[in-house]
Amino acid sequence: MNPKLPYVLLAGAAVIIFILSCMLLSRGRRSPSCESQPSTVEKTRSVSQSLVFADLTPEEMAQVVRYLQGNLGVQLVDASRAKPSDNCIASVDLQVPAKAEVLRFLDGGGARPAREALAVLYFGNQPEPNVTEYVVGPLPTPAYHRDVTVQKYGGKVPYHRRPVTGKEYMDINTLIRRELKKAPQFLTTCCESDGTDLAILTTAPRGFKSGDRTTWLVLFHNVAGTGYYLSPVGLEVLVEHRDLHASRWQLRKVFYNGRYFASTEDLEQEFLAGTLEVVRLKKPQADAVLGSMRPRYPPDSLGPLQFEPQGPRYSVRGNRVTYQGWSITFGMNPNSGPRLFDIRYRRERIVYELSLQEALALYGSNCPGGMSTRYLDGSFGIGRFAYELVRGVDCPYTATYVDRHYLAESDTPKTNQNSLCIFEHDSALPLRRHFSDSQSFYYGGLRKNTLVIRTISTLVNYDYIWDFMFHGSGAMEVRVHATGYISTSFLHGQGTNYGNRVGPHTLGTMHFHHMHYKVDLDVDGQLNFLETQDMEYEIIKDPWSTQNTIERPYLRRKRLEREDEAAFPLNAPLPRYLSFASPNPNKWGHPRSYRIQIISFAGKHLPINSSMERSVSWGRYQLAVTQRKEEEPTSTSIYNQNDPWTPTIAFADFINNETITNKDLVAWISVGFLHVPHAEDVPNTVAVGNSVGFFLRPYNYFNEDPSVDSPGSVYFSSEQDTRACGANPLACLPSTAACAPHLPPFHFGGFLNVSLAPPFGGV
Repeated sequence: MNPKLPYVLLAGAAVIIFILSCMLLSRGRRSPSCESQPSTVEKTRSVSQSLVFADLTPEEMAQVVRYLQGNLGVQLVDASRAKPSDNCIASVDLQVPAKAEVLRFLDGGGARPAREALAVLYFGNQPEPNVTEYVVGPLPTPAYHRDVTVQKYGGKVPYHRRPVTGKEYMDINTLIRRELKKAPQFLTTCCESDGTDLAILTTAPRGFKSGDRTTWLVLFHNVAGTGYYLSPVGLEVLVEHRDLHASRWQLRKVFYNGRYFASTEDLEQEFLAGTLEVVRLKKPQADAVLGSMRPRYPPDSLGPLQFEPQGPRYSVRGNRVTYQGWSITFGMNPNSGPRLFDIRYRRERIVYELSLQEALALYGSNCPGGMSTRYLDGSFGIGRFAYELVRGVDCPYTATYVDRHYLAESDTPKTNQNSLCIFEHDSALPLRRHFSDSQSFYYGGLRKNTLVIRTISTLVNYDYIWDFMFHGSGAMEVRVHATGYISTSFLHGQGTNYGNRVGPHTLGTMHFHHMHYKVDLDVDGQLNFLETQDMEYEIIKDPWSTQNTIERPYLRRKRLEREDEAAFPLNAPLPRYLSFASPNPNKWGHPRSYRIQIISFAGKHLPINSSMERSVSWGRYQLAVTQRKEEEPTSTSIYNQNDPWTPTIAFADFINNETITNKDLVAWISVGFLHVPHAEDVPNTVAVGNSVGFFLRPYNYFNEDPSVDSPGSVYFSSEQDTRACGANPLACLPSTAACAPHLPPFHFGGFLNVSLAPPFGGV
C-alpha cells in the first residue's frame, strides 16, 4: 500500500467534514460563516390580511391632509405654528375597523373593510371653538369625511380640553422669560442666571375645575448633555393660558423656597428689601452636575453578544411577525403607544387586540408643581415619542428594526426610524427540564427562547420600555420597565415627608406609575366566560384513622356571571387562577382557557371622592372584565388630562353589571409600582426591579405542553455518548461559528425629529 494513502484519506475526510458542516449551517437563511446579519423587513406591501390593521403610511397621511385642506371649507393653519385662535389638524391616525367587519374579512371570506383615517382637528377660529374628530376615507384616495365626535363622546368636545401644543408651550415659555426679566437681581443671586438659561418643565392637570387652563411650571438649571430634572432652583410659576390670544395670558402666582408671591416684581421687591431668604446656588458645571451620564472610565472589554448562527428564526413581513407557531400584527398609536392585533398560535386566534391604553404618573411634594402633578402620558404622545432605538443597548445589535410614522402637530408626516425592534431572546434559562436519577438515568430539556417586540417611549424625563413577549409554551408576556430620570422638587421645609434627599438641594419626590392595558381575548372563539380557581382547606377525618383529622386542600371553582363580580379593586386579593374560558373542552374534559396572571406593586389609587378620580377610574381596578362593545374602544381619552373634572371618557361607566357568560369579553388590566426615589436613582433610574406586567398563559387550552413539539428539545440517556452531535446541537457548531459575527455599521439618526419645544415645556 502506498504509505501516503492514509494521509490522503484523512485529508479527504477532513474536507468532507468541513463541507458537511457548511451545509448544516447553510440550512438557514445565512451564509455558512458565523456572520450574524439582521433580518430584513420586506418592503413590498403585499396584499395580506394583516394590512387591515396596518398603521397609515406617510403617503396616506399626506393624502388625508390634502383632502381636509380642500374639503372642510375653513382655513387650516399648520399646527406647528397655529395659535389657539386658529383652526388646525392636530393628528391623523388609522381608524381601526369594527371588529365584526374585520372578522368577516379574516375568517369568513367577506370583503376587506374600507381603509380609513381618524383626523383630530382643533377649531379655534369658530364662533364656538371645539375639538372635532373626522373619519376620512377611503384610502389611499379620500372621497368622504364624517364627524364622529358626538357618536364617540356623547357630545361636542369643549376646546379647553385639547392637549397643549408645542406652539402653545413656546408661547408660555416666552411669557415666563419676559416675566423673569422683572427679577434680575434675585435671579443673579439665587441662581447665577438671567433666566434665559433655565429649563422649564410643565405640570398637569391645569387648575381645579372644568374650563381651567392654568399651569404650574418648574424651573431648573440647565446644563447641555445632562438631565436638568435633578437641578431645581426653587422657583415655580403659575401661568393662566386659557384665552385664545397669547397676548392676554398672565402669570398668576410665583413660588420660591416655600413662599408664594403675586408676581416676579413682588419677588424682586422682597429680595431687595432683605425680607426674602435666598438659597444661593452655583450654576452647575457639566463635569460635576447631578445627572450626567457621561462615561467616567474608558471602555472595557465587551460583554456577551447575542446572535443567530443560522439566521433569524422569525420573519417580519409588513406589519406581521411569525415565529415558531406565533403570528402577530403590530402597530403604534401616536397617543397611546404600542398595539397588537390578531395574535395567533398554531393558527388559532388567542387575542384580537392587545394595546396599551394609558400611563399615569402621580406625584407628591411640598412644592406646588410636584404636589399637583398627575401626568396622563397618552395626552402627550406615548407612541409619538417612541424614538430611534440604539443598537446593542436598547435592543440586541442584530435585532430587526422597524420605522414608525406619525402625523401630529404638523401637516407633514414624521418618521421615527428604527423605533420598534423585534428579536429572539435567549433567556439563559431552561423553559423546562428534568435530570432523572431514579429508575432510569436521562436528561430532557428545552431552552427558553422568546420572541420580543419592543419599543421605548421617552416622555421628557422618564423612559418606558414596552415589551410584548411570546414563549414556546403558548404563553404571552407583557412587561414594562421604567428608567430615565426622576422628576424632583427643590428641597425645603419638611420635604423629606415626600421623598428622599438626593442632592444638595434636590428632593426626589415620591410618585407612582400606573399603566393600563386592553386585552381582547378570543379563546377558542369569541364567546367566553370567566372562571376563577383558588385553594381552600377542608377538615376531614382520616379515612384510615378516624380518630384523627387532616386539613385537606381542595380546589374551589367559580364562574363569574356579572361585570360587577369581575371588577377586582386595586390591591385587593385576586383569585390565584383567573381564566378566560371557552365552552369547548380539551381532550380531558376541561374548558379550553387562558389564564391571566398579573405582576404588580401598585401604589394607592386616588380617593374615590377626588374631583378628578373619574378621569382615571380605570385605576380603581387591577382587573376588570366587561362585555366588548364597539362604542367602548378605549378606557381613556387624550382630553382627560386637561379636564379631568369632567372626563370625556370615564372607564367606571363601562362596568354596569351586564352578563359576562358566553360573551365577547375584554380584560382591562392595570399594573404599576410605587417609586420613592433614593440616592441610587442618580444619575438616573435603573430598570432593575422597576418592572411590572402580566402573563396570558394557556390553561387546559392544549392537551399537553405545546413546546413538546419544539425541534430544539434536548434529550439523552446514560446509555448514549453525549459527545455525539445528537445530544446537544449547540455543541455541533463548527469552530467558524464561534468567531465574532459580522455586525452592520452603527448609525443613529434619532435626533432628527426631536421637537425644538418638547411637549412638557421645553428649555
